[in-house]
Amino acid sequence: MELDLTSMMERSNQIWENSILPSLSEMIEIKALSPLFEPKWSELGELDATIDLFRNWLDEQEIVGISHEVHKIGELSPLLLVTIEGTGPGEVIFYSHLDKQPSKPELWSDGLHPLKAVRRDPWLYGRGSVDDGYGGYLCATSVKLLQGQGVPHPKCTMIIETCEESGSFDLPPYLDALSGQLGDPDMIVVMDSGGPDYNHTWMTESLRGLVSGTLSVKVSHEGIHSGNSGGSIPSSFRILRMLLDRVEDSSTGRVLIPEMHTDISDQIWTKAEALADIVGDSVWEQFPTVDSLRQASDSTQEMIVGMNWEPTLSIIGADGIPPVQVAGNVLRTNTDVKLSFRIPPGVDSELAITKAKEILEKNPPYGAEVTFTPDSCADGFHAPPLDGTISKAIHNSSMELSGLPPLATWTGGTIPFMAMMQGKYPDAMFLCTGTSGPGNNAHGPDEKLHIPSSKRLTVVLSATIAAVSENP
Repeated sequence: MELDLTSMMERSNQIWENSILPSLSEMIEIKALSPLFEPKWSELGELDATIDLFRNWLDEQEIVGISHEVHKIGELSPLLLVTIEGTGPGEVIFYSHLDKQPSKPELWSDGLHPLKAVRRDPWLYGRGSVDDGYGGYLCATSVKLLQGQGVPHPKCTMIIETCEESGSFDLPPYLDALSGQLGDPDMIVVMDSGGPDYNHTWMTESLRGLVSGTLSVKVSHEGIHSGNSGGSIPSSFRILRMLLDRVEDSSTGRVLIPEMHTDISDQIWTKAEALADIVGDSVWEQFPTVDSLRQASDSTQEMIVGMNWEPTLSIIGADGIPPVQVAGNVLRTNTDVKLSFRIPPGVDSELAITKAKEILEKNPPYGAEVTFTPDSCADGFHAPPLDGTISKAIHNSSMELSGLPPLATWTGGTIPFMAMMQGKYPDAMFLCTGTSGPGNNAHGPDEKLHIPSSKRLTVVLSATIAAVSENP
């Protein structure tokens, strides 16, 4: 059955304006920190509140054949399972999440706040707007648009979790427990990605994995006057620097743990060159760097490869170091830092984090107390090719709606769900997409959702879902 994409685009615009954006704005107001960042999440009830808000929105949509249920296993964070009975052959699983990263309101621009939805076209500002509050709304609406035109669609199951920003460590038990309800999907759609611009439809072919943990160095039981200790007791900070030199070359940024690297083929370099030709300097220009900063790579091609196929280390937190204004002249007892390694697809995250712990804790300098405590571990992902019918549907709808073909890209971030599901459903097709893009600043100040591309992607996804039922 041929789709009236023009009519569907008009309807998408109406639903976004009258229904999705008002509800999503309410969701932004809920702090809903992921369990790793808020140990008292259960007492606060904010994760439950986001699920309740979304369920109430679903009930207002009049989607035929829909049902939804909250699942809770023990003390794990809650998960919402939504089922829309199919009117045609095939099965699709949608994925998104409702938990959020922390934020510092003082870093947001004037008039903006992480827990306040502010619309300044083409953007909707607020924490969780693009990562990933909009995902469930977009997926459900894509099915609603098909029903509105009487177009057959496959059975659709939505998994909406509340632990993604913590590495999805609560998700595997749910996937096991709900296997019977998840069925045998033909395609798995993940709405938590994007691309280098807001004009094309972007399909993410690969994602890096993630391993993280806290490195702790302790040298004394109490602070000591720096005049007495300096020259006799090695500082915990200097020992920390020595340990970091074991895992990263500070002059180049190259990670020194062999198990975190993968072979980078000529095909990858060729694709990176093609991407560089499309996006130009926008990859670098999207970052709010100081004017004098130079990029770590010599070319855009090398930067794209480095962001997606090389392991990297970031220091994302520290304890034991007082603020500058209240720092006393003492040798501190300890320095603790949170290490976050991004690892390329194909790397075994369990092996990588084991090797990191081994390297960091072995033969501590000066006999200091050194521990590395892992807290997150997720493999990367590399997508198999999409079926020709599905690929054609994405291409044709993108061309009709924007005049531009869909493009494949890579993402340096991590969606643990992808590797989990690929292991569980190795024969399924995967479509990882979304409207994240330059300047959206997910996880950072002024996070924002690009509204026009979200409306358009809703219709492209509708065409894609319909093609699953047409697939022989």
